[in-house]
Amino acid sequence: MTFGASLSRLTGTRRANRSGVLLLCILAAASIPIFVPGYESLARAWLTPEYSHGPLIPLISLYLFLRELRDKAPLPEPRAMDRRPGLLVIGLGLLLGILGNVTAIPDVVTYAFIIWVSGVVLLCFGWAEGRRHQLPVLHLVFMLPLPQILYWKLTIFLQAVSSVLGVWFIRMMDIPVYLDGNIIDLGPFRLQVAEACSGLRYLFPILSFSYLTAILYRGPHWHKILLFLMAAPLTVFMNAVRIGMIGVLVNSHGIGQAEGFLHFFEGWVIFGACVAILLATALVLQRTTRAPKSLAETIDIDVRDLGGQAARLLALRPSRGLVGAVVLSVSVTAAFLLVPHREIAHPPRDSFALFPARLGEWSGVRIPLEPDIEKVLAASDYITMSYISPGQAAPVWMFSAWYARQTEGQGIHSPEVCLPNGGWEIFSLGPHEVSMPGTVYGTFTVNRAVIEKGLDRQLVYYWFEQRGQRMTNDVLAKMSVLRDSLVKGRTDGALVRFVTPIAGSESEARAEARLQDVMRQALAVLPRHVPE
Repeated sequence: MTFGASLSRLTGTRRANRSGVLLLCILAAASIPIFVPGYESLARAWLTPEYSHGPLIPLISLYLFLRELRDKAPLPEPRAMDRRPGLLVIGLGLLLGILGNVTAIPDVVTYAFIIWVSGVVLLCFGWAEGRRHQLPVLHLVFMLPLPQILYWKLTIFLQAVSSVLGVWFIRMMDIPVYLDGNIIDLGPFRLQVAEACSGLRYLFPILSFSYLTAILYRGPHWHKILLFLMAAPLTVFMNAVRIGMIGVLVNSHGIGQAEGFLHFFEGWVIFGACVAILLATALVLQRTTRAPKSLAETIDIDVRDLGGQAARLLALRPSRGLVGAVVLSVSVTAAFLLVPHREIAHPPRDSFALFPARLGEWSGVRIPLEPDIEKVLAASDYITMSYISPGQAAPVWMFSAWYARQTEGQGIHSPEVCLPNGGWEIFSLGPHEVSMPGTVYGTFTVNRAVIEKGLDRQLVYYWFEQRGQRMTNDVLAKMSVLRDSLVKGRTDGALVRFVTPIAGSESEARAEARLQDVMRQALAVLPRHVPE
Protein backbone atom coordinates (compact mmCIF):
# COMPACT_ATOMS: atom_id res chain seq x y z
CA MET A 1 0.00 0.00 0.00
CA THR A 2 1.42 3.39 -1.00
CA PHE A 3 1.94 6.27 1.41
CA GLY A 4 -0.75 8.28 -0.35
CA ALA A 5 -3.28 5.46 -0.01
CA SER A 6 -2.45 5.03 3.66
CA LEU A 7 -2.84 8.75 4.30
CA SER A 8 -6.11 8.79 2.42
CA ARG A 9 -7.46 5.88 4.52
CA LEU A 10 -6.32 7.45 7.81
CA THR A 11 -7.91 10.80 6.86
CA GLY A 12 -11.15 9.07 5.93
CA THR A 13 -11.23 7.18 9.26
CA ARG A 14 -10.71 10.35 11.24
CA ARG A 15 -13.41 12.11 9.24
CA ALA A 16 -15.77 9.19 9.93
CA ASN A 17 -14.90 9.29 13.62
CA ARG A 18 -15.53 13.02 13.77
CA SER A 19 -18.86 12.41 12.06
CA GLY A 20 -19.89 9.82 14.65
CA VAL A 21 -18.95 12.03 17.58
CA LEU A 22 -20.68 15.00 15.95
CA LEU A 23 -23.88 12.99 15.54
CA LEU A 24 -23.71 11.94 19.22
CA CYS A 25 -23.25 15.58 20.29
CA ILE A 26 -26.25 16.63 18.20
CA LEU A 27 -28.27 13.78 19.75
CA ALA A 28 -27.36 14.99 23.26
CA ALA A 29 -27.98 18.66 22.44
CA ALA A 30 -31.39 17.90 20.91
CA SER A 31 -32.56 16.35 24.20
CA ILE A 32 -31.56 19.28 26.43
CA PRO A 33 -34.80 21.33 26.12
CA ILE A 34 -36.83 18.31 27.22
CA PHE A 35 -34.64 17.41 30.20
CA VAL A 36 -33.87 20.93 31.52
CA PRO A 37 -36.51 20.75 34.32
CA GLY A 38 -34.92 17.49 35.46
CA TYR A 39 -31.45 19.03 35.56
CA GLU A 40 -32.77 21.97 37.59
CA SER A 41 -34.55 19.59 39.99
CA LEU A 42 -31.34 17.60 40.49
CA ALA A 43 -29.36 20.78 41.18
CA ARG A 44 -31.85 21.76 43.89
CA ALA A 45 -31.86 18.27 45.40
CA TRP A 46 -28.05 18.10 45.49
CA LEU A 47 -27.99 21.17 47.73
CA THR A 48 -29.78 19.19 50.49
CA PRO A 49 -27.87 17.00 52.96
CA GLU A 50 -29.72 13.83 51.91
CA TYR A 51 -28.60 14.11 48.28
CA SER A 52 -25.34 16.06 48.56
CA HIS A 53 -23.53 12.97 47.26
CA GLY A 54 -25.44 13.29 43.97
CA PRO A 55 -22.71 14.96 41.85
CA LEU A 56 -20.38 12.00 42.51
CA ILE A 57 -22.80 9.44 41.11
CA PRO A 58 -22.35 10.25 37.38
CA LEU A 59 -18.56 10.15 37.85
CA ILE A 60 -18.75 6.74 39.52
CA SER A 61 -21.07 5.49 36.77
CA LEU A 62 -18.58 6.70 34.15
CA TYR A 63 -15.80 4.85 35.98
CA LEU A 64 -17.83 1.64 36.01
CA PHE A 65 -18.65 2.04 32.34
CA LEU A 66 -15.00 2.56 31.31
CA ARG A 67 -13.94 -0.47 33.37
CA GLU A 68 -16.49 -2.64 31.59
CA LEU A 69 -15.43 -1.23 28.24
CA ARG A 70 -11.80 -2.11 28.97
CA ASP A 71 -12.63 -5.67 29.98
CA LYS A 72 -14.92 -6.43 27.03
CA ALA A 73 -13.91 -7.91 23.70
CA PRO A 74 -13.69 -5.61 20.65
CA LEU A 75 -17.08 -4.54 19.35
CA PRO A 76 -18.54 -6.24 16.28
CA GLU A 77 -18.78 -4.41 13.00
CA PRO A 78 -21.46 -1.68 13.02
CA ARG A 79 -23.55 -3.52 10.45
CA ALA A 80 -23.83 -6.51 12.78
CA MET A 81 -25.35 -4.44 15.60
CA ASP A 82 -29.08 -4.38 16.30
CA ARG A 83 -29.74 -0.71 17.15
CA ARG A 84 -33.53 -0.83 17.05
CA PRO A 85 -33.96 -1.41 20.83
CA GLY A 86 -31.82 1.67 21.46
CA LEU A 87 -34.03 3.78 19.19
CA LEU A 88 -37.15 2.57 21.00
CA VAL A 89 -35.71 3.27 24.46
CA ILE A 90 -34.51 6.75 23.40
CA GLY A 91 -38.00 7.48 22.07
CA LEU A 92 -39.53 6.23 25.32
CA GLY A 93 -37.22 8.46 27.36
CA LEU A 94 -38.11 11.53 25.27
CA LEU A 95 -41.85 10.87 25.50
CA LEU A 96 -41.67 10.32 29.26
CA GLY A 97 -39.65 13.54 29.56
CA ILE A 98 -42.34 15.43 27.66
CA LEU A 99 -44.96 13.94 29.99
CA GLY A 100 -42.96 15.24 32.97
CA ASN A 101 -42.82 18.69 31.38
CA VAL A 102 -46.53 18.81 30.55
CA THR A 103 -47.50 17.67 34.04
CA ALA A 104 -44.84 19.93 35.64
CA ILE A 105 -43.38 16.97 37.59
CA PRO A 106 -39.56 17.23 37.46
CA ASP A 107 -39.10 13.80 39.08
CA VAL A 108 -40.66 12.20 36.00
CA VAL A 109 -38.20 14.13 33.82
CA THR A 110 -35.18 12.93 35.81
CA TYR A 111 -36.22 9.28 35.55
CA ALA A 112 -36.87 9.81 31.84
CA PHE A 113 -33.31 11.09 31.47
CA ILE A 114 -31.88 7.84 32.85
CA ILE A 115 -34.05 5.86 30.42
CA TRP A 116 -32.73 8.07 27.62
CA VAL A 117 -29.11 7.40 28.70
CA SER A 118 -29.86 3.68 28.68
CA GLY A 119 -31.19 4.01 25.13
CA VAL A 120 -28.06 5.87 23.97
CA VAL A 121 -25.86 3.04 25.31
CA LEU A 122 -28.00 0.45 23.54
CA LEU A 123 -27.88 2.48 20.34
CA CYS A 124 -24.10 2.98 20.29
CA PHE A 125 -23.19 -0.58 21.26
CA GLY A 126 -26.10 -2.52 19.81
CA TRP A 127 -28.48 -4.74 21.77
CA ALA A 128 -26.13 -7.71 22.30
CA GLU A 129 -23.33 -5.62 23.84
CA GLY A 130 -25.26 -2.57 25.10
CA ARG A 131 -27.45 -4.53 27.50
CA ARG A 132 -24.27 -5.69 29.26
CA HIS A 133 -23.44 -2.05 30.07
CA GLN A 134 -26.65 -1.25 31.90
CA LEU A 135 -25.32 -1.64 35.46
CA PRO A 136 -23.44 1.70 35.30
CA VAL A 137 -26.59 3.30 33.88
CA LEU A 138 -28.71 1.82 36.69
CA HIS A 139 -26.26 3.28 39.21
CA LEU A 140 -27.45 6.76 38.13
CA VAL A 141 -30.67 6.11 40.06
CA PHE A 142 -28.79 6.88 43.28
CA MET A 143 -28.40 10.53 42.24
CA LEU A 144 -32.18 11.04 42.04
CA PRO A 145 -34.38 12.26 44.89
CA LEU A 146 -37.03 9.85 46.09
CA PRO A 147 -40.66 10.60 45.19
CA GLN A 148 -41.94 12.82 47.98
CA ILE A 149 -44.60 10.46 49.28
CA LEU A 150 -42.03 7.64 49.56
CA TYR A 151 -39.51 10.04 51.08
CA TRP A 152 -41.85 11.00 53.92
CA LYS A 153 -43.03 7.48 54.65
CA LEU A 154 -39.43 6.25 54.72
CA THR A 155 -38.30 9.21 56.84
CA ILE A 156 -40.96 8.67 59.51
CA PHE A 157 -40.34 4.91 59.55
CA LEU A 158 -36.59 5.39 59.97
CA GLN A 159 -37.18 8.00 62.67
CA ALA A 160 -39.23 5.50 64.66
CA VAL A 161 -36.72 2.66 64.21
CA SER A 162 -33.73 4.90 65.02
CA SER A 163 -35.51 6.21 68.15
CA VAL A 164 -36.23 2.72 69.47
CA LEU A 165 -32.73 1.41 68.76
CA GLY A 166 -31.14 4.59 70.11
CA VAL A 167 -33.00 4.23 73.41
CA TRP A 168 -31.95 0.57 73.55
CA PHE A 169 -28.31 1.65 73.18
CA ILE A 170 -28.68 4.28 75.93
CA ARG A 171 -30.23 1.74 78.30
CA MET A 172 -27.28 -0.57 77.69
CA MET A 173 -25.15 2.19 79.28
CA ASP A 174 -27.34 1.93 82.43
CA ILE A 175 -28.86 5.37 81.83
CA PRO A 176 -32.58 5.80 82.69
CA VAL A 177 -34.42 6.91 79.57
CA TYR A 178 -38.00 7.08 78.32
CA LEU A 179 -39.20 7.18 74.72
CA ASP A 180 -42.23 9.34 73.92
CA GLY A 181 -42.85 8.99 70.19
CA ASN A 182 -39.61 10.33 68.69
CA ILE A 183 -38.65 12.24 71.83
CA ILE A 184 -35.92 10.68 73.98
CA ASP A 185 -36.56 11.78 77.57
CA LEU A 186 -33.41 11.71 79.72
CA GLY A 187 -35.05 13.53 82.65
CA PRO A 188 -33.25 16.89 82.67
CA PHE A 189 -32.91 16.79 78.88
CA ARG A 190 -35.28 15.87 76.06
CA LEU A 191 -33.93 15.01 72.58
CA GLN A 192 -36.12 15.23 69.48
CA VAL A 193 -35.19 12.64 66.84
CA ALA A 194 -35.98 14.95 63.93
CA GLU A 195 -36.20 14.25 60.22
CA ALA A 196 -32.50 15.04 59.85
CA CYS A 197 -31.71 12.21 62.29
CA SER A 198 -33.71 9.58 60.39
CA GLY A 199 -30.60 8.24 58.66
CA LEU A 200 -31.65 9.08 55.11
CA ARG A 201 -28.64 11.32 54.56
CA TYR A 202 -26.42 8.27 55.14
CA LEU A 203 -28.68 5.69 53.54
CA PHE A 204 -28.45 6.96 49.95
CA PRO A 205 -24.64 7.31 49.74
CA ILE A 206 -24.16 4.00 51.56
CA LEU A 207 -26.56 2.29 49.13
CA SER A 208 -24.54 3.75 46.27
CA PHE A 209 -21.28 2.59 47.86
CA SER A 210 -22.63 -0.91 48.49
CA TYR A 211 -23.82 -1.10 44.87
CA LEU A 212 -20.35 -0.09 43.74
CA THR A 213 -18.75 -2.60 46.12
CA ALA A 214 -21.01 -5.38 44.84
CA ILE A 215 -19.99 -4.66 41.24
CA LEU A 216 -16.26 -4.47 42.02
CA TYR A 217 -16.30 -7.49 44.35
CA ARG A 218 -14.57 -10.60 43.05
CA GLY A 219 -16.59 -13.52 44.28
CA PRO A 220 -19.84 -15.46 43.96
CA HIS A 221 -23.01 -13.61 42.95
CA TRP A 222 -24.70 -14.34 46.27
CA HIS A 223 -21.85 -12.50 48.00
CA LYS A 224 -22.53 -9.47 45.81
CA ILE A 225 -26.25 -9.58 46.59
CA LEU A 226 -25.56 -9.82 50.33
CA LEU A 227 -23.19 -6.83 50.24
CA PHE A 228 -25.84 -4.73 48.57
CA LEU A 229 -28.76 -5.85 50.73
CA MET A 230 -26.94 -5.30 54.03
CA ALA A 231 -26.47 -1.57 53.29
CA ALA A 232 -29.92 -0.43 54.45
CA PRO A 233 -30.13 -2.30 57.81
CA LEU A 234 -26.48 -1.47 58.52
CA THR A 235 -27.09 2.24 57.96
CA VAL A 236 -30.19 2.28 60.16
CA PHE A 237 -28.43 0.42 62.97
CA MET A 238 -25.33 2.60 62.88
CA ASN A 239 -27.46 5.77 62.81
CA ALA A 240 -29.25 4.48 65.89
CA VAL A 241 -25.85 3.97 67.54
CA ARG A 242 -25.07 7.61 66.66
CA ILE A 243 -28.31 8.77 68.30
CA GLY A 244 -27.49 6.63 71.34
CA MET A 245 -24.00 8.16 71.56
CA ILE A 246 -25.51 11.65 71.47
CA GLY A 247 -27.91 10.65 74.27
CA VAL A 248 -25.06 9.32 76.41
CA LEU A 249 -22.96 12.46 75.86
CA VAL A 250 -25.93 14.76 76.57
CA ASN A 251 -26.66 12.88 79.79
CA SER A 252 -23.04 13.28 80.92
CA HIS A 253 -22.02 16.68 79.55
CA GLY A 254 -25.20 18.65 78.74
CA ILE A 255 -27.42 19.53 75.80
CA GLY A 256 -24.59 21.22 73.91
CA GLN A 257 -23.35 17.77 72.89
CA ALA A 258 -26.39 17.38 70.62
CA GLU A 259 -25.55 20.41 68.50
CA GLY A 260 -22.84 21.94 66.40
CA PHE A 261 -19.63 20.36 65.18
CA LEU A 262 -19.79 17.27 67.39
CA HIS A 263 -23.17 16.32 65.93
CA PHE A 264 -21.77 16.80 62.39
CA PHE A 265 -18.56 14.90 63.22
CA GLU A 266 -20.47 11.96 64.67
CA GLY A 267 -22.40 11.72 61.41
CA TRP A 268 -19.23 11.38 59.34
CA VAL A 269 -17.80 8.87 61.79
CA ILE A 270 -20.90 6.71 61.38
CA PHE A 271 -20.68 6.99 57.58
CA GLY A 272 -17.03 5.91 57.68
CA ALA A 273 -17.90 3.06 60.04
CA CYS A 274 -20.55 1.79 57.60
CA VAL A 275 -18.01 1.81 54.77
CA ALA A 276 -15.45 -0.02 56.92
CA ILE A 277 -18.00 -2.68 57.93
CA LEU A 278 -18.97 -3.26 54.29
CA LEU A 279 -15.33 -3.74 53.31
CA ALA A 280 -14.72 -5.98 56.32
CA THR A 281 -17.75 -8.07 55.36
CA ALA A 282 -16.31 -8.48 51.86
CA LEU A 283 -13.06 -9.78 53.38
CA VAL A 284 -14.93 -12.19 55.69
CA LEU A 285 -16.93 -13.52 52.75
CA GLN A 286 -13.66 -14.09 50.89
CA ARG A 287 -12.42 -16.24 53.78
CA THR A 288 -15.28 -18.66 53.08
CA THR A 289 -14.01 -19.32 49.55
CA ARG A 290 -11.38 -21.86 48.57
CA ALA A 291 -8.94 -19.18 47.43
CA PRO A 292 -9.21 -16.17 49.78
CA LYS A 293 -7.81 -12.88 48.52
CA SER A 294 -6.49 -9.67 50.04
CA LEU A 295 -8.63 -6.53 50.16
CA ALA A 296 -6.93 -5.14 47.02
CA GLU A 297 -7.74 -8.37 45.20
CA THR A 298 -11.22 -8.67 46.71
CA ILE A 299 -12.36 -5.20 45.61
CA ASP A 300 -11.16 -4.59 42.08
CA ILE A 301 -10.47 -0.86 41.90
CA ASP A 302 -8.04 -1.08 38.98
CA VAL A 303 -7.96 2.28 37.13
CA ARG A 304 -5.44 1.40 34.45
CA ASP A 305 -6.06 2.63 30.89
CA LEU A 306 -9.34 4.39 31.67
CA GLY A 307 -8.10 7.36 29.64
CA GLY A 308 -7.50 5.06 26.72
CA GLN A 309 -11.00 3.67 26.98
CA ALA A 310 -12.42 7.18 27.08
CA ALA A 311 -10.46 7.94 23.91
CA ARG A 312 -12.07 4.91 22.26
CA LEU A 313 -15.41 6.64 22.59
CA LEU A 314 -14.11 9.33 20.26
CA ALA A 315 -13.80 6.65 17.60
CA LEU A 316 -17.58 6.18 17.45
CA ARG A 317 -18.56 5.40 13.88
CA PRO A 318 -21.60 6.95 12.25
CA SER A 319 -24.46 4.56 11.51
CA ARG A 320 -27.99 4.63 10.19
CA GLY A 321 -29.23 3.98 13.73
CA LEU A 322 -27.36 7.01 15.06
CA VAL A 323 -28.66 9.18 12.22
CA GLY A 324 -32.16 7.88 12.89
CA ALA A 325 -31.85 8.73 16.60
CA VAL A 326 -30.75 12.27 15.74
CA VAL A 327 -33.69 12.73 13.35
CA LEU A 328 -36.08 11.31 15.97
CA SER A 329 -34.73 13.53 18.78
CA VAL A 330 -34.69 16.72 16.70
CA SER A 331 -38.23 16.04 15.46
CA VAL A 332 -39.63 15.24 18.92
CA THR A 333 -37.90 18.23 20.54
CA ALA A 334 -39.03 20.58 17.75
CA ALA A 335 -42.62 19.41 18.16
CA PHE A 336 -42.32 19.84 21.93
CA LEU A 337 -41.04 23.41 21.57
CA LEU A 338 -43.44 24.48 18.83
CA VAL A 339 -46.67 23.05 20.23
CA PRO A 340 -48.07 25.46 22.87
CA HIS A 341 -48.19 24.03 26.38
CA ARG A 342 -51.01 24.49 28.82
CA GLU A 343 -49.94 26.72 31.67
CA ILE A 344 -50.53 25.48 35.20
CA ALA A 345 -53.64 27.31 36.41
CA HIS A 346 -53.74 29.15 39.74
CA PRO A 347 -57.42 29.55 40.68
CA PRO A 348 -58.31 32.63 42.73
CA ARG A 349 -58.58 32.08 46.45
CA ASP A 350 -58.66 33.98 49.73
CA SER A 351 -55.73 33.69 52.09
CA PHE A 352 -56.24 31.62 55.23
CA ALA A 353 -55.52 34.86 57.09
CA LEU A 354 -59.09 35.85 56.18
CA PHE A 355 -60.65 32.63 57.49
CA PRO A 356 -63.32 33.56 60.07
CA ALA A 357 -62.33 33.25 63.71
CA ARG A 358 -66.00 32.91 64.68
CA LEU A 359 -68.25 30.09 63.50
CA GLY A 360 -71.68 30.42 65.09
CA GLU A 361 -71.23 29.83 68.82
CA TRP A 362 -67.60 28.86 68.32
CA SER A 363 -64.80 31.40 68.67
CA GLY A 364 -61.35 30.58 67.35
CA VAL A 365 -57.74 31.46 68.13
CA ARG A 366 -54.99 31.16 65.51
CA ILE A 367 -52.02 29.04 66.59
CA PRO A 368 -48.88 29.54 64.47
CA LEU A 369 -46.65 26.56 63.85
CA GLU A 370 -43.07 26.39 65.07
CA PRO A 371 -40.63 27.69 62.40
CA ASP A 372 -38.97 24.29 61.91
CA ILE A 373 -42.34 22.55 61.53
CA GLU A 374 -43.50 25.25 59.12
CA LYS A 375 -40.34 24.73 57.07
CA VAL A 376 -40.90 20.98 56.85
CA LEU A 377 -44.58 21.50 55.99
CA ALA A 378 -43.54 23.75 53.06
CA ALA A 379 -47.16 24.74 52.39
CA SER A 380 -48.11 27.72 50.26
CA ASP A 381 -50.63 28.70 52.95
CA TYR A 382 -51.90 27.07 56.11
CA ILE A 383 -54.24 27.62 59.03
CA THR A 384 -54.33 26.22 62.55
CA MET A 385 -57.37 27.30 64.60
CA SER A 386 -58.55 26.28 68.04
CA TYR A 387 -62.33 26.73 68.34
CA ILE A 388 -64.02 26.78 71.76
CA SER A 389 -67.62 27.21 72.89
CA PRO A 390 -68.93 27.83 76.46
CA GLY A 391 -71.33 24.91 76.27
CA GLN A 392 -68.82 22.35 75.03
CA ALA A 393 -66.57 20.03 77.03
CA ALA A 394 -63.50 20.42 74.77
CA PRO A 395 -62.18 22.50 71.87
CA VAL A 396 -62.09 21.53 68.19
CA TRP A 397 -58.88 22.14 66.30
CA MET A 398 -58.95 22.82 62.59
CA PHE A 399 -55.84 22.51 60.43
CA SER A 400 -55.47 22.88 56.68
CA ALA A 401 -52.35 23.17 54.52
CA TRP A 402 -52.83 24.37 50.95
CA TYR A 403 -50.26 23.85 48.17
CA ALA A 404 -50.32 25.88 44.96
CA ARG A 405 -48.24 23.15 43.27
CA GLN A 406 -47.79 19.56 44.36
CA THR A 407 -45.26 18.63 41.70
CA GLU A 408 -41.91 20.19 42.63
CA GLY A 409 -40.95 18.77 46.01
CA GLN A 410 -43.92 20.29 47.85
CA GLY A 411 -47.03 18.39 48.63
CA ILE A 412 -49.22 16.66 51.12
CA HIS A 413 -48.19 13.80 53.34
CA SER A 414 -50.68 11.87 55.42
CA PRO A 415 -51.24 12.54 59.14
CA GLU A 416 -51.14 8.76 59.49
CA VAL A 417 -47.40 9.07 58.87
CA CYS A 418 -46.86 12.01 61.24
CA LEU A 419 -49.01 11.09 64.25
CA PRO A 420 -46.48 8.67 65.81
CA ASN A 421 -43.93 11.52 65.94
CA GLY A 422 -45.72 13.11 68.90
CA GLY A 423 -46.07 9.81 70.74
CA TRP A 424 -49.68 9.24 69.64
CA GLU A 425 -50.75 5.71 68.81
CA ILE A 426 -53.52 5.01 66.32
CA PHE A 427 -56.20 3.02 68.14
CA SER A 428 -58.52 2.85 65.14
CA LEU A 429 -58.43 4.20 61.60
CA GLY A 430 -60.77 3.75 58.67
CA PRO A 431 -63.05 5.43 56.12
CA HIS A 432 -66.15 7.11 57.49
CA GLU A 433 -69.01 8.70 55.56
CA VAL A 434 -70.16 12.13 56.72
CA SER A 435 -72.97 14.40 55.55
CA MET A 436 -72.51 18.16 55.48
CA PRO A 437 -75.85 19.67 54.36
CA GLY A 438 -75.76 23.32 53.35
CA THR A 439 -72.24 23.02 51.93
CA VAL A 440 -70.92 22.20 48.45
CA TYR A 441 -69.42 19.02 49.87
CA GLY A 442 -72.65 17.15 50.55
CA THR A 443 -71.99 13.57 51.59
CA PHE A 444 -68.40 12.35 51.31
CA THR A 445 -65.89 10.01 52.93
CA VAL A 446 -63.17 11.02 55.39
CA ASN A 447 -60.50 9.15 57.31
CA ARG A 448 -61.70 8.76 60.89
CA ALA A 449 -59.13 7.92 63.55
CA VAL A 450 -59.09 7.57 67.31
CA ILE A 451 -55.60 8.17 68.67
CA GLU A 452 -54.25 7.60 72.18
CA LYS A 453 -51.33 8.85 74.22
CA GLY A 454 -51.32 7.56 77.77
CA LEU A 455 -54.79 8.32 79.14
CA ASP A 456 -55.50 11.01 76.53
CA ARG A 457 -57.68 10.21 73.55
CA GLN A 458 -58.56 12.28 70.48
CA LEU A 459 -60.94 11.93 67.56
CA VAL A 460 -59.50 12.88 64.16
CA TYR A 461 -61.11 13.50 60.76
CA TYR A 462 -58.88 14.17 57.78
CA TRP A 463 -58.95 14.00 54.01
CA PHE A 464 -57.18 15.35 50.94
CA GLU A 465 -59.02 18.14 49.14
CA GLN A 466 -57.97 17.71 45.51
CA ARG A 467 -59.53 20.20 43.09
CA GLY A 468 -63.17 19.42 43.86
CA GLN A 469 -62.59 15.84 45.03
CA ARG A 470 -62.38 14.54 48.57
CA MET A 471 -59.85 11.70 48.78
CA THR A 472 -58.75 9.51 51.69
CA ASN A 473 -55.73 7.78 50.16
CA ASP A 474 -52.53 9.81 49.87
CA VAL A 475 -51.16 7.70 47.00
CA LEU A 476 -54.34 8.10 44.95
CA ALA A 477 -54.30 11.81 45.76
CA LYS A 478 -50.80 12.02 44.25
CA MET A 479 -51.94 10.12 41.17
CA SER A 480 -54.84 12.54 40.76
CA VAL A 481 -52.33 15.40 40.56
CA LEU A 482 -50.77 13.75 37.51
CA ARG A 483 -54.18 13.30 35.89
CA ASP A 484 -55.50 16.78 36.65
CA SER A 485 -52.32 18.49 35.53
CA LEU A 486 -53.04 17.03 32.08
CA VAL A 487 -56.83 17.39 32.05
CA LYS A 488 -57.41 20.56 34.11
CA GLY A 489 -54.01 22.21 34.11
CA ARG A 490 -54.09 22.33 37.93
CA THR A 491 -51.84 20.81 40.58
CA ASP A 492 -53.10 22.63 43.69
CA GLY A 493 -54.59 20.81 46.66
CA ALA A 494 -54.91 20.74 50.44
CA LEU A 495 -54.96 18.58 53.51
CA VAL A 496 -57.93 19.25 55.81
CA ARG A 497 -58.00 17.95 59.37
CA PHE A 498 -60.32 18.37 62.37
CA VAL A 499 -59.39 17.09 65.84
CA THR A 500 -61.15 17.13 69.20
CA PRO A 501 -60.25 15.49 72.54
CA ILE A 502 -62.49 12.75 73.89
CA ALA A 503 -62.82 14.29 77.33
CA GLY A 504 -62.82 12.06 80.42
CA SER A 505 -65.65 9.54 80.31
CA GLU A 506 -67.20 11.26 77.30
CA SER A 507 -68.48 8.99 74.56
CA GLU A 508 -67.02 9.01 71.05
CA ALA A 509 -70.49 9.90 69.71
CA ARG A 510 -70.62 13.12 71.72
CA ALA A 511 -67.10 14.11 70.68
CA GLU A 512 -68.04 13.35 67.09
CA ALA A 513 -71.13 15.55 67.27
CA ARG A 514 -68.97 18.43 68.55
CA LEU A 515 -66.37 17.95 65.81
CA GLN A 516 -68.99 17.76 63.06
CA ASP A 517 -70.70 20.91 64.32
CA VAL A 518 -67.52 22.95 63.81
CA MET A 519 -66.68 21.11 60.63
CA ARG A 520 -70.08 21.86 59.05
CA GLN A 521 -69.72 25.59 59.65
CA ALA A 522 -66.07 25.67 58.57
CA LEU A 523 -66.83 23.85 55.32
CA ALA A 524 -69.40 26.50 54.45
CA VAL A 525 -66.53 28.97 53.91
CA LEU A 526 -63.62 26.64 53.11
CA PRO A 527 -64.11 26.69 49.28
CA ARG A 528 -63.10 30.36 49.26
CA HIS A 529 -59.71 29.31 50.63
CA VAL A 530 -59.36 25.84 49.04
CA PRO A 531 -60.76 26.19 45.50
CA GLU A 532 -63.00 23.48 44.12
